[in-house]
Amino acid sequence: YPWGYDSDNGPDQWHKNYPFAKGRHQSPIEINNKEVHYDSSLLPWFASYDPGAAKTILNNGKTCRVVFDDSFDRSVLRGGPLPGVYRLRQLHFHWGSSDDHGSEHVVNGVRYAGELHLLHWNPKYSNYLDAKRRTDGIAVLAIFLQVGETPKPEMKRILEEINAIKTKGKNAPFPNFDPSILFPKSHDYWTYHGSVTTPPCEECVTWIILREPIIVSSDQMAKLRSLSKNAENEPDHPLVDNWRPTQPRYFRMVSASF
Repeated sequence: YPWGYDSDNGPDQWHKNYPFAKGRHQSPIEINNKEVHYDSSLLPWFASYDPGAAKTILNNGKTCRVVFDDSFDRSVLRGGPLPGVYRLRQLHFHWGSSDDHGSEHVVNGVRYAGELHLLHWNPKYSNYLDAKRRTDGIAVLAIFLQVGETPKPEMKRILEEINAIKTKGKNAPFPNFDPSILFPKSHDYWTYHGSVTTPPCEECVTWIILREPIIVSSDQMAKLRSLSKNAENEPDHPLVDNWRPTQPRYFRMVSASF
């Protein structure tokens, strides 16, 4: 079923074709300091990424995505709340139509300009699709994008390719990229169990959400908004507001490493 972020096919409609979207472990959520539990047993997390694993950057009409070779454990995330090693498969962004919104998770009422997701899967399962069916199948490292005066120069590499993938279905080679250059200084994080934030919204994700955002410029955010959600031969519709609103937390615990 075609889904998107417009009123006719957007998040409010997803559950009609994707029943998981009405589940009790959905993402994103609002993180509220008053309801967060500090867990002293949470370990630091570590990422070791092989720059040679980066393959392509693409516009799929829903986001800007960088795809990595995940055929073996060459770029992995471990530690933190994770039971083992998880393989990096792709990273992508969520952003708004202006700088005052765009992130999926909300922290103490604050919605950031954007959110970067690095998606990993548990290789104890036979493949990515199999992992998405398991409660411990996926780990997403989430980093907020905050508009500020001193943007992180490392974002430049991704944004330089935007012109090559202006329209839906376009992709370009994207070799030799280590996404750990995008990490903020602090590795403090919140963690909880939730879902993929796009249909079918499977409840298979261990979220690791970094407390410290990375700084981007207004121009950099505008660059993301210059993408089109339509193909080259279709009318140009800007790809903006590709974020899902927050979902009920229900009984879930959000733990903090700090």
